[in-house]
Amino acid sequence: MKPPSFGYHRPQTVAEALSVLARYGPDAKVLAGGQSLIPLLNMRLAAPKVLVDINRLGAELDRLDEDEQAVRVGALVRHARLARRTPSTSTTGTSMADAAEASIPPLLAEATRYVAHPTIRNRGTTVGSLVHADPAAELPAVLLLCGGSVELASVHGTRTVPAEQFFVGPLQSALAPGELAVAATFPRPPARSGSAFREVSRRAGDYALVGVALQVALDGDGQVASARAAYLSVGPTPVLVDLTDAVHGSTVDWEDAGRLAQSQVEPDDDIHASAAYRRHLVGVLTRRAGEVALARAREASGDA
Repeated sequence: MKPPSFGYHRPQTVAEALSVLARYGPDAKVLAGGQSLIPLLNMRLAAPKVLVDINRLGAELDRLDEDEQAVRVGALVRHARLARRTPSTSTTGTSMADAAEASIPPLLAEATRYVAHPTIRNRGTTVGSLVHADPAAELPAVLLLCGGSVELASVHGTRTVPAEQFFVGPLQSALAPGELAVAATFPRPPARSGSAFREVSRRAGDYALVGVALQVALDGDGQVASARAAYLSVGPTPVLVDLTDAVHGSTVDWEDAGRLAQSQVEPDDDIHASAAYRRHLVGVLTRRAGEVALARAREASGDA
């Protein structure tokens, strides 16, 4: 299969890229990793007049900037870079780049390892996955759960869109014609918290039939103060569910949390799984991820 004909621009600066995007508007597509775009072109599901290749903008966009509150992931940061995060939080004897990568939020690193296959993770970009807005993708759910945001730039300036407003439908984001997604920000988890990511797929690397990103926070007495989860492959966009009422306090029942989550999702039947099976998986994965997240929260708070 071959893509339709298109023009090609390879800008040298972000300003030049924004100028090209402004000129062509909805007729332009941005090429970063290309792991989603190229198949769409080859199947002729996308037919832009122009591709804007941003891969020469590494000095501006291949950046991981971190502080105590959040990690900002630039548009050319590849999945593999995030997935290489090590469990150690020590930065002794490491370079500044190594130190930054060692401090990636654990949930982001864990979920990234579920993205497709190693070859795809080597080229695919985190921000590109967010803009693609596939409801079966892992990273949109993580951004939603973390309360993160996406930074969009154009010739008119820059705006920041929170995750709950960024994903508007299947393969539809808030990115407007003429805009370039330059970064995504993932806030750090609160103190005394733990997280986990789990999914079920037919084969490792396939799209998930259902997936969940879950985070638990404890109070000063070691009891569950809050629990939230974001689910993928159960709706047109990631679905955020507050599970706190089901697990708050000293008695934690993840089966109850699973039933609560099942009542909040509306999966569809498709060729891969029935809606009933997907809803069943929501309950199973809530329990599995919840138990792991709670154990990690207790370990982090010294209550294990």
